[in-house]
Amino acid sequence: MTEEFKCGNGCGSMCARGCSRHADKLNTYDWLADLPDNAAACDVVEVQFKPPRKGYFLNVNHIPLQKGDIVAVEASPGHDIGTVTMTGRLVPLQLKKANLKPGTELKKIYRKARQVDIDKFNEAKRREHDTMIESRQIALALGLKMKIGDVEYQGDGNKAIFYYIADERVDFRQLIKVLADRFHVRIEMKQIGARQEAGRIGGIGPCGRELCCATWMTNFVSVSTAAARFQDISLNPQKLAGQCAKLKCCMNYEVDQYMESLKRLPSREITLHTKDSEYFFFKADILSHKITYSTDKKNLVNEKTISARRAFEVIQMNREGQKPDSLLEEDYEPTPTSSDLLNQDNITRFDSKNPKRKKNHKKKHHGGGNAGGQQA
Repeated sequence: MTEEFKCGNGCGSMCARGCSRHADKLNTYDWLADLPDNAAACDVVEVQFKPPRKGYFLNVNHIPLQKGDIVAVEASPGHDIGTVTMTGRLVPLQLKKANLKPGTELKKIYRKARQVDIDKFNEAKRREHDTMIESRQIALALGLKMKIGDVEYQGDGNKAIFYYIADERVDFRQLIKVLADRFHVRIEMKQIGARQEAGRIGGIGPCGRELCCATWMTNFVSVSTAAARFQDISLNPQKLAGQCAKLKCCMNYEVDQYMESLKRLPSREITLHTKDSEYFFFKADILSHKITYSTDKKNLVNEKTISARRAFEVIQMNREGQKPDSLLEEDYEPTPTSSDLLNQDNITRFDSKNPKRKKNHKKKHHGGGNAGGQQA
């Protein structure tokens, strides 16, 4: 693989090492990978295990590593197998993002994985699904109110992490004994939330793209229905919930922009008065600063859509004891609206209007020589 990609005009280049092979879709582009001696700038290496679990290890033996190398790292007990996802100057920033304080004792990288290590690792991974299904049946037989969502075997096969979901506190001491006796490995139970489970399983969201929690999200911020209210989203639980049955994380993406735009709109409680009627707030297009008013509080009657600037003008006039002739501006021109093409004409206009001509056309082709003289 080449070390450098040349741009089309030949005047620049892009680092090829930063976008090389990686372990999974939760990948971080190393934009410092093309700097001289980047790999030797930091002894700490980022290693990816089963997504989304990552760890940071010391390269005490100064093994020449690059992104995509499979390594054997220290674990308790035994060793684990992972894939190098980052080396060099960008790793300290990743340590800060992971909230690892300076002076934290890190485990070591033993060596690059041998073929024997990889074969043992693949054998352990093949047992994960069957172990998860059987462990669910064991938990159900013990009457535990929990769901085992995933199982991850350590690279040497001596340990298994069971990821589970539970709404209440669960006493799984008996479960650990049964699992250890059944699978003959060291058992570790780790509780995760519904969003973490969706990220581990993956899927397609209603937007048509892969779930954010399965592609790039690592930290989950709480989502409230207030975000939906600020964006004027219908409070329909079926539409607000994601694959995890929790509120969609994407509701937080644009809420700050909506809150900023709401500051430029008048209060919904203010009634606008004209010489002939009074108008109540009905709905608003927050980002385009357009407000629709109605003469009825509950139904859309005699609706008028005006800009926020015009609404503030009318409010100021009302405060001064004046009432405009109309809610609309004098130079107002109605905005053309789109229409459904099917409503313009009957869809049967595409049908043939002269069936006789169609029959004659068939005779012309299949009637032989006598049909040649017929006129349609």
